[in-house]
Amino acid sequence: MSDYDVMVVGGGPGGYVAAIRAAQLGLKTAVVEEKRLGGICLNWGCIPTKALLRGADIAHTLRDLDRFGFSADNISFDIARLVRHSRLAADRLAAGVGYLMKKNGVSVIEGHARLDGKCRLAVEKGGKTDGYRADHIILATGARPRELPGIAIDGERVWSYFEAMVPEFLPASLLVIGSGAIGTEFASLYNDLGVDVTLVEVLDQILPQEDNEIAAVARRSFEKRGIRIHTGARVEELAPDGDGLRCRIRGNGVDELLDVDRAILAVGVQGNIEALGLEELGAETQDGFIRTDEWGRTNVVGLYAIGDVSGPPCLAHKASHEGVACVEKLAGVDSAHALDRNAVPGCTYCRPQVASLGMTEAEAEACGRAIRVGRFNLAASGKAVALAETEGLVKTVFDAATGELLGAHMIGPEVTEQIQGFGIARTLEGTEEDLINTIFPHPTLSEAMHEAVLDAMDRPMNQ
Repeated sequence: MSDYDVMVVGGGPGGYVAAIRAAQLGLKTAVVEEKRLGGICLNWGCIPTKALLRGADIAHTLRDLDRFGFSADNISFDIARLVRHSRLAADRLAAGVGYLMKKNGVSVIEGHARLDGKCRLAVEKGGKTDGYRADHIILATGARPRELPGIAIDGERVWSYFEAMVPEFLPASLLVIGSGAIGTEFASLYNDLGVDVTLVEVLDQILPQEDNEIAAVARRSFEKRGIRIHTGARVEELAPDGDGLRCRIRGNGVDELLDVDRAILAVGVQGNIEALGLEELGAETQDGFIRTDEWGRTNVVGLYAIGDVSGPPCLAHKASHEGVACVEKLAGVDSAHALDRNAVPGCTYCRPQVASLGMTEAEAEACGRAIRVGRFNLAASGKAVALAETEGLVKTVFDAATGELLGAHMIGPEVTEQIQGFGIARTLEGTEEDLINTIFPHPTLSEAMHEAVLDAMDRPMNQ
């Protein structure tokens, strides 16, 4: 039986980063991965979807060439080549994770791991099982697409995000069920590639986790592009019909029969907690995820869980940060900081992009705090006008008494690259005065951040 200080089950963005940090701290470390290093994010999520969305951006630009004085004839598109680009991007980065394991002296063990008692793992591959022992075992097994009763993902007509990322053809029409980040990105992607898209959300707004004003801007933009949206509605029937599907959408005054070629089920994820041996050890779970404290510790001494399997927000950067915090705490690093879930930025890479941090206006009000709210519409941004990308809004929420930045919410071009500015301000405990006194370069899209802060203090300059 091999011994390690730390063993990490799962080589995604939480697991491999946790392993690297453990090795950096001098701990003998191994990662157990059943499939491919990089996990869902690198192989099937964050990276390949952004490669596909880059193709959608190009399609949008090509339709708007005349504005900038260009013309083009006989433009053709091959979905297979775009999919190939996305897979090559994923393959390249997966190989990079393998290099990082070697560079940092982390052992990589292939196979399916199962807890085999306290501080023990059994790893099975090809009918052979090997035993391992570690003082600390970190579960980073990720999550998978959630299904709905009566709607089964068959991989042919009804897709999960796996099938949606490697289509062999572009369907003429598409139903997207669920308007969180995954559903919204796919609705935007396929619409930009020329597909007739219908988006259905059971809650009252699309992007339900976002501030309602931001979600309203996104909805207007989507509908202007021709995406049909039903909120407060359910898909009650979804059945094969010829080569496609027939569905019934009901709710919010709607009772519609719709024929589509394909459907994407994007109603969230559930943790991969099965077949891990959690029950035998008495590890606690809740709502399909492993229960942990702020350091990733479970109720079983020596057993930890990080990333998607430990619950929302199910985001790669949250998983990586969580992994580092978990390892530094177990290693006794004095400067270790627990994850602050309110400081985790959320990014949705639809068009226009959406990014947010902290409380929405409604959440801040529900806490009973006196707040100041600032807004800046990108129609008044010089850089946005120059880019002809003026659909957007920046919104800030401050504590009126202390000046603390409670929340920041953005929709518009490249806001996913800008939200980190508000994140740095929160980490450094900056107030509205600090942000007001920060000099933002001109002309940039980021000036809208400054203007939204000024507006919250009743000092708008450019609107």
